[in-house]
Amino acid sequence: MSAKLYVGNLSFKTTEEELADLFNQAGTVISSTIIRDRDTQMSRGFGFVEMSSEVEAQNAISQFNGRELNGRQINVNEAREKTSRNQRGGYNSGSSRGGSRGGFNRSGGSRPSRGFSSRREDKGWWNS
Repeated sequence: MSAKLYVGNLSFKTTEEELADLFNQAGTVISSTIIRDRDTQMSRGFGFVEMSSEVEAQNAISQFNGRELNGRQINVNEAREKTSRNQRGGYNSGSSRGGSRGGFNRSGGSRPSRGFSSRREDKGWWNS
């Protein structure tokens, strides 16, 4: 069964081929991926390598964790499962507090008139 590894602190110049070449020294590489920014396509400085077995993955961790690659000391660990975005917390955390934030009320409501209504007895200075 294959095992996926997280590789962090990569140089922005590191390619997927360089990553695969390095990890091939520890065993058979099934795939190597460098994560890129969606807009700029620049490397985000981390990636993943999939090794063909758990044993090879452990060999890669012991051989390459802390090793220098393209001038950077890389971090190699077992990859964790991706968590769902809606479970991360942060802004509003998916909960609703209720209440109004104020602002423009399209339904009319009880907002005081500004003197533009034809129902007012005193039509303001422009009709004096």
